[in-house]
Amino acid sequence: TNCLTTTWRLFKNLSEEQQRYEKQLIFEHPAFIKLCQQLLRDSRRMTRRDLVFSLHAVVNLGVPQNTLLVQTFLRVCQEKLNQLDNRCISVLATTLAGMDKDKNVSALQAGLQLLVEQRISSIRDIFILRNLMKCMGKDAPVFLKKKLEMAVLREIDNLTFPNALRVFFALVAMNYCSLPILNACSKKIQENVHETPFRQLILILEACHTLQYRNVKLFSVLADYVNSTACLWDKRQILLFLSACEALGFQPSELMDIFAEKVTEDPEFLNLKNLLMVLRVYSRLNYIPRVQKHVFFETLHSCLSKCLPQISNTELLKAVYSLGILGYLPDHALNELLQKDSMDELVPSDDLNKEQKKMMLRCVKTCMELDNPSFTKPAVVLTENLSSLVSVNLRKAQETLIELLGDENMFRQNVRLPYKYHIDFEIRMDSDRKKVLPIAATDDHPDSSVQRLAFLFAPLSSFCLGTAHPQGKLAMKKRHLNKLGYHVILIQNKKFQEMTNEDAVEFLKGKIYSEDAFAFPEATVQDNN
Repeated sequence: TNCLTTTWRLFKNLSEEQQRYEKQLIFEHPAFIKLCQQLLRDSRRMTRRDLVFSLHAVVNLGVPQNTLLVQTFLRVCQEKLNQLDNRCISVLATTLAGMDKDKNVSALQAGLQLLVEQRISSIRDIFILRNLMKCMGKDAPVFLKKKLEMAVLREIDNLTFPNALRVFFALVAMNYCSLPILNACSKKIQENVHETPFRQLILILEACHTLQYRNVKLFSVLADYVNSTACLWDKRQILLFLSACEALGFQPSELMDIFAEKVTEDPEFLNLKNLLMVLRVYSRLNYIPRVQKHVFFETLHSCLSKCLPQISNTELLKAVYSLGILGYLPDHALNELLQKDSMDELVPSDDLNKEQKKMMLRCVKTCMELDNPSFTKPAVVLTENLSSLVSVNLRKAQETLIELLGDENMFRQNVRLPYKYHIDFEIRMDSDRKKVLPIAATDDHPDSSVQRLAFLFAPLSSFCLGTAHPQGKLAMKKRHLNKLGYHVILIQNKKFQEMTNEDAVEFLKGKIYSEDAFAFPEATVQDNN
């Protein structure tokens, strides 16, 4: 056993190429064959510790699972299962987690699960608990996951930073979101962020995405650390970190400014793959750099133009769509996109993502029209009421508007606009913005001085995490409604639903009569075109 485990410790520290070479030498060595034969003969006389460590070593050295040696070890482990101590259980669980399912593995895993269930209250070692969490995996029954959670929580005050990381990732392997454990681990990570390797920072963000765990404070600490040490990381590393933030809907604005500056200084970094990633991150998070924004977008446009000879139709559509969301029309790429022979070339009929691509193409064409500097606000916008009924999640908003304005005739609901846009509620006001006007009166006597307000009650997922900053698609819709003559009021529907009726009335009253509702729309980069 000592011989095997020492071989494994040496072997696992080698590079992948060295491992392939050494593995061949090990398997061909006459002494290794004799060693395996001796292990096979002595397997039933081994101590429980030697048994599980020998199995762990031979499996990780790559001895095929269907060999007599491995299968014998598995059967003997079944026989001695109840004699194993907690550490042996942990090693065995780790070994089985990396093996393919077969009759003996499945039987041993089932027995191990029952044993863990019985022993869980006596296990105090957080490292062993973490191993068991990881190895029981997502297929473990919920009651067992709950027992493991309670066992970890008993020892949570003794949690060290390395173990906090291990437990954090073990929850991902178990696909179990335990908020008390995650919050405790997050606190340790924040306190020790300077000791965290860069790759681990990205893995933490990816784990949060997998577990749907949203901790703005944790994300901000990680982003501030990367921001303060940006000179230590290359652009590819920062881009991977930003991509992980984008998946969470979290906008690290200062880091995005720094990265934009690095890109303009060294555009050669932007190969096609990196370019598409940058476009996706900045468009979804709806971020335009505070300084040198024109240079940044010209750099992206130039790199996209260079990639046109080898870019696929789908990649071209995604790139133009991302820039369109930000209000930038890349002329060369746009011409290339529109020169495709037919719609079928861009969106084949058998494409699984056909509807999504149609939506993207429609958005691009809408951007071409509404974001064109020559576009002027129409005197009249043709609208249509889709239905007098509102969805359940808008019922409170409807009742609040009736209470505030006194009558259903003072607003419209479920309004469809040109370009396939839709607004939840529309209100019209006089030119001084002091009085709400009846809808019928303004329809019968159109007046260009009438102010039109569009209410959009959006889910929290449409905003950057922890902020009221709209993400890309919602920001584009707001910009386009501004172009059509609407003053847009964005409301986070979940927070609105949590208000009392009195607070909801005061909230909407403030939105309707506030000067902010009539402020000029935020700047975009469209003046570049």
